[in-house]
Amino acid sequence: MLQKSFSLYRSIFSVKSFSCIKKYSTAANQQQKPSAFMVFNRETKRIQRDRSSIDIEESRKVDYLKDEIAYRMVDRLLDIKRKFNTIVDLGSGCGHIIKHVDKDVMKKLIMCDISSKMLERDKDINYEVDVERIVVDEELLPFDDNSLEAVLSNLSLHWVNDLPGAMIQIRKSLKPDGVFIASILGGDTLFELRTSFQLAESEREGGISPRVSPMTNTRDIGSLLSRAGFNLTTIDTDDIVVNYPSMFELIQDLRSMGESNAVLTRRPFLKRDTLLSASAIYKELYGNPDGSVPATFQIIYMIGWKPDVSQPKPLSRGSGQVSLKETLKGGDGKSNKSNDN
Repeated sequence: MLQKSFSLYRSIFSVKSFSCIKKYSTAANQQQKPSAFMVFNRETKRIQRDRSSIDIEESRKVDYLKDEIAYRMVDRLLDIKRKFNTIVDLGSGCGHIIKHVDKDVMKKLIMCDISSKMLERDKDINYEVDVERIVVDEELLPFDDNSLEAVLSNLSLHWVNDLPGAMIQIRKSLKPDGVFIASILGGDTLFELRTSFQLAESEREGGISPRVSPMTNTRDIGSLLSRAGFNLTTIDTDDIVVNYPSMFELIQDLRSMGESNAVLTRRPFLKRDTLLSASAIYKELYGNPDGSVPATFQIIYMIGWKPDVSQPKPLSRGSGQVSLKETLKGGDGKSNKSNDN
């Protein structure tokens, strides 16, 4: 279990970098249209992320979760035995991946985010890897087809309306045998907060509203990757539990992270008695013996590769040369089943 006060910085590199902010306005980007299926208000999300970066010191205090997940993502990247020239960090926020990489991993990282203020927060910090900062909407990628070696995305794609469409754009932008590594919040994230609000609103207001954003689940991610055209997919999950003094500190940290609710159908106001009721229910149902309350973050990690002729492929059906039946038999020709007497 992770405590809120713990330090998640494994290594910070004291090095050179160059920074620039620019907005992409390519012909390809202008031709794309957003999905008609809308769940989240992207403009609201941009404003939330902008506001979360105004107070720099307060913003840095809540980097603990995304920094930790970024570290685990880079650990997966290191399993790929190749050195990259340029990697795109999609939905980079203030910069979490960059804290854990060096020139042995890549030469340059392109940080992309919908919020220019988030990109600018740590622009004065020097890193060993060259940095380029670009304002990009994850739903409208400006990159040319077959142009990128790798794309990383750390806890950002759960705010995308058309997740399959975003994955297809990522796959198209990758070179053959390019890799896509992402982390996304899963459906069990903040189940304690969701349950507490639902019970409180049912009791106080006679109905419920979406106070916690809808999220995908693990079994759907594999289908999404395959639908987007990725090969050799890998999916795994982590449950990270962070303890807070009360529900109110959790809500404040989510706001400071830029992770407040952005669902189109959300209610604009929350009654005071409903909020107090939710806090009491939270502590009663899930509270720890020391008076703190846990918040669960389910993290789904995914890896997918753009198809290439050099990648290993399964043998065609019926081409096997070894009998499974013979393999399972022992030296005396009998099956290796144990006798339970």
